[in-house]
Amino acid sequence: MAVNTGTLLTASELVAAYSTGELSPVEATRAALQAIEDRDGECNAYCLVDPEVALEQARASEIRWREGNPIGWLDGVPTSIKDMFLTQGWPTLRGSRAIDPEQPWDVDSPVTARLRENGLVFLGKTTTPELAWKGVTDSPLTGITRNPWDPSKTAGGSSGGSAAAVAAGMGELSVGTDGGGSVRIPASFCGIVGFKPTHGRIPLFPASPFGPLSHAGPMARSVDDVALMLDVLALPDYRDPSALPPNLSPFREAVRRDVRGLNAAYSPTLGYVHVDPEVAGIVASVVAALGEAGLHIEETDPGFAAPKEAFDVLWSTGAAKWLDTFPAEAAEQVDPGLRRVWAEGRTYSAGEYLAANAERAALGIQMGEFHTRHDVLLTPTVPIPPFEAGHEVPVDSGLKGWPEWTPFTYPFNMTQQPAISVPAGVTASGLPVGLQIVGPRHSDDLVLAVAKLVEEIRPWPTDRPAGSR
Repeated sequence: MAVNTGTLLTASELVAAYSTGELSPVEATRAALQAIEDRDGECNAYCLVDPEVALEQARASEIRWREGNPIGWLDGVPTSIKDMFLTQGWPTLRGSRAIDPEQPWDVDSPVTARLRENGLVFLGKTTTPELAWKGVTDSPLTGITRNPWDPSKTAGGSSGGSAAAVAAGMGELSVGTDGGGSVRIPASFCGIVGFKPTHGRIPLFPASPFGPLSHAGPMARSVDDVALMLDVLALPDYRDPSALPPNLSPFREAVRRDVRGLNAAYSPTLGYVHVDPEVAGIVASVVAALGEAGLHIEETDPGFAAPKEAFDVLWSTGAAKWLDTFPAEAAEQVDPGLRRVWAEGRTYSAGEYLAANAERAALGIQMGEFHTRHDVLLTPTVPIPPFEAGHEVPVDSGLKGWPEWTPFTYPFNMTQQPAISVPAGVTASGLPVGLQIVGPRHSDDLVLAVAKLVEEIRPWPTDRPAGSR
């Protein structure tokens, strides 16, 4: 096996090759580092790359595999970490010039700790908009992150660096954050799988200022890899008092559950979204194929109005709370768009915040009732294809902010439900489109299993995008 094919394999395939000796973690890591050297000048997915640490971890994994003692299901798999997660030995600047890199960095977040304990190889940290505040990835600190399928287009965000890295073969896995779609949006735009599990399934520390909206999520090139990663990330951590108890059965097994015969609601617009016709057609085609594969499909809307006003209150007050902890002189260094959100968040009263949170809870109850009749909900992930990089909204669209073009994702942060984006197809211009699968709270295994069925009936080529070789 040629070493450079490591960048085209899934994590599951890599581990299988490790177990037979056909490929070693060191070879796979060198291949990923070479891909970063070849492609990241174009994509700008990484804000930190540490070949010395990566190869040291890979050599240790190689010894474990040689001796028959791997320490986890993903031991030795090259991965990246969004620069929102504390990582011992590396600065966590969160895309901000206002955070001092010259301070002790001696703590791992729960996400990073679980990856380290399970033997994954850390390639580096991926880019994020400042404090992960928007649905595209650019910041005053790191510049613009671009889509591997077409570098003139955005990779999405806020986990755009992670999505671009995985899509371009610069590591098999990554982990992002999702407070309004930030794992699913870039997964859709970059043609990979991105999963936001039930709130609390993956422990977080420090606590996010975005509170009940905040999730972490695995990102990979296959549903199996996402399930394997979730088995690692969902392990408990005492630092998150809202974390859920361990799942009763492994996600790596639950993903193969037979879901034929289940009832799926298909909502092309949620009742209020304008969807690009080409995106709508691609998603409708996949939904029809799911029906032919054995799901019972009913076209119906959940019945709620756009909850954007409540989301804006929750989002902007969280941003304001965080930014109020920054030094006074930081205001001049902050992304102008984030500064606008900061100012907006300061205008809301405690009563307005509580009212928005009550609307969020009511929406969750409404969706809970909806799922007594429909096992899962199917929608487009994003109503538009990837647009020009370096812009918060599509050029000349008349839109004012990123939540206006992400109406399929942020409602399910408010309801805290599991939701996944899987590749559905590509536009005539060759840009990826995602299908979103939403399930009731605590049905992470069901959502993964339906996503696996999509992957089986619509296989996604492993050598994409064209430049990732």
